[in-house]
Amino acid sequence: MGKQLAEKVAIVTGASRGIGRAISIALAKEAATVILAARSIRKLQETAEQVTHAGGKAEIVVTDLAEEESIKNLIKVTGEKFGRLDILVNNAGVTHSAKLEETATEDWERCIRINSRAPFILCREALPMLRKAEAAYIVNIASVVGVKGHPLQSAYTASKHALRGMTISLAEELRGSNVRIHLLCPGGVDTELIQKLRPDIKKDDLMQPDEIAELVLYLVTHKGNAVIDELHIRRAASSPWF
Repeated sequence: MGKQLAEKVAIVTGASRGIGRAISIALAKEAATVILAARSIRKLQETAEQVTHAGGKAEIVVTDLAEEESIKNLIKVTGEKFGRLDILVNNAGVTHSAKLEETATEDWERCIRINSRAPFILCREALPMLRKAEAAYIVNIASVVGVKGHPLQSAYTASKHALRGMTISLAEELRGSNVRIHLLCPGGVDTELIQKLRPDIKKDDLMQPDEIAELVLYLVTHKGNAVIDELHIRRAASSPWF
């Protein structure tokens, strides 16, 4: 049986590690060409090797998501090298942990800049190519804090709420088109980010990046009339129905 994503081109941000790396490998197993975006060339090269080993093709584009021109270059390179884009995964994110009254403006702005401003720019710049695909997908990775709040996470929570709000509005704009947009709101996943943000969670209780990647793969290969707008994904040990 042929691979489901053969000839398809995907961009994955934050592809150098964690969930982004797992998503890139999952797409590669279905023969996708994956444009890997992050700042660390060394870690991107590691992901690229794993993508190739999994059966896909990898293209590294070193990208600073804090800079608009760098984001635009990512889309430009994709268009010039491949002439198409079928899947955009906005996965990269940063966090900050502090009481609101102790949160510096630059820390707040950094969360907004990477977690919500960068996906906005990427969606805007990528949509012309996505609209040309037979069936295109945008997957935005938010967080449990995109629908609720945690203490010491006001900057991070605000940025993920903003991403969720943008996704909901864009879904309305894209309704009836060839582009579907999905939002994932995972709880604690075993990544470097969660180790910094929630050291109180036992490692054995954390979800694994591969579990999130499997859901992304389902979303971008599902072509039926049933559309999943938003997925809330929690740890088995946490409270249901967040």
